[in-house]
Amino acid sequence: MGVTGPPGPVMDRDEADRALARLGAEHKAVEDSLLALQDHAGRRLLEGAALTGTTRERWAAAERTIALLWTYFDAYTDALRAAHEVRSRRRTPGSGELAELSGWLRAECVTVPVAPDPGGAAGLPDSGGGGAEPEGAPPDDATPPGAEPDGAAPGGAGAGGASGGPVERFTLDRLVARINELYARSLDVVVTAEAVWSALPARIDLLAAELNRTRSLARSVGVRPGEHPAGDDLEAITEELTALRAQVVSDPLAFWRRPAGSSAPGGGRPDTDRYDRAARALEDVRREIEAVLQVRQDSESRLLRLRDLLSRADRTLAEARTARVEVLSKIAATEVPVVSGPPTALHERLAMAAEYRRHAQWHRLSPLLEALEREAEEELLRARESLTAVTAPLAVRAELRGRLDAYRARVARHGLADDAFLGERYDAARRMLWSAPCDLRAAERAVLRYQRAASELLSTGGGA
Repeated sequence: MGVTGPPGPVMDRDEADRALARLGAEHKAVEDSLLALQDHAGRRLLEGAALTGTTRERWAAAERTIALLWTYFDAYTDALRAAHEVRSRRRTPGSGELAELSGWLRAECVTVPVAPDPGGAAGLPDSGGGGAEPEGAPPDDATPPGAEPDGAAPGGAGAGGASGGPVERFTLDRLVARINELYARSLDVVVTAEAVWSALPARIDLLAAELNRTRSLARSVGVRPGEHPAGDDLEAITEELTALRAQVVSDPLAFWRRPAGSSAPGGGRPDTDRYDRAARALEDVRREIEAVLQVRQDSESRLLRLRDLLSRADRTLAEARTARVEVLSKIAATEVPVVSGPPTALHERLAMAAEYRRHAQWHRLSPLLEALEREAEEELLRARESLTAVTAPLAVRAELRGRLDAYRARVARHGLADDAFLGERYDAARRMLWSAPCDLRAAERAVLRYQRAASELLSTGGGA
């Protein structure tokens, strides 16, 4: 092919030498990067994996891009070699060589195939170079002096049109920029997939090992699927981890979370939301299993305490029933609440709990003990309240008796114990309070009459 003339002034020797040195350094950097990509562990994993979903689509696009990168690199190499050949003709290049060299270094001298549109995240951008031209299209007519038309460049620089498709023309600088851009996009797929594979499967395997230990522990205490909710949860977590690992291995890029505005290859982090949910669910199950284990260790003492609570409740209710009979016989015109019978249902469930313990059915014993402990405490409280309610009339009678005797003692201290009127009032109140059945309302009125009479007498100074 021919080399078009340089866009702008012809370079002098120093400018050309500096440009060649810079392009040579960039060539070495591009070559090292492509070789590193070729040997990247992530690429080897992708090539050997049975991919699905997003990863399969993006890796197919990345493979086409990587192949195109080598084509671009070969064209870049050939064009740079041709420029070096021109420079090496003379120690001090003449105007013809400088014009031709300026064309290689500044003009759109490299022809490469038009990049296909892969349609993925590793896809190629629209061409930043010149417009596509059909294969075999002649270069611009402007050829620097001394340039050899059709063949001045080695075959690689113009080989792009030999593929049978549309081609693009680039300057060397823009070709390097295009290579870097496509390389970054391809590297992003490789680095991202490796990052997910390095992070998630190992964590899933560790969680699966913990799951197996928890499942063995659960079976030892009778927690099994279909028999206990925790057993069903373990099965669900197992299915989720199995599915999650398979998806991570086959479609790692679906588990990558890229922050907004990030463009660096590998920018972001693995998406661990599903893993985290499974880990939290397993932790909840593990705590429940530990609670069941704790039940196995202290079930005997808890059963003894429950028996004691229910026994105290029974004794309190029996005392309340006895007190009710006494109240009904000693107190008249009083509503006395009915006392319930012993907590038969609780005793039956306590017997069931003891049966669970004998048969080591810890997963059933655990919730039953918790419910029984709460209900036994409530039953004892109800029994005490019932006793208090039943004996309330006796307490009222005792309070009235105490009040009457207190005023009697006060009157005696003031020397009024022999007062006939007070004695009459006192005897009337005392007969009511110490008779059976006692009319509490009438007795209370009698005590009040005695109190008022005593207070009036004491206020007049009768005992001074």
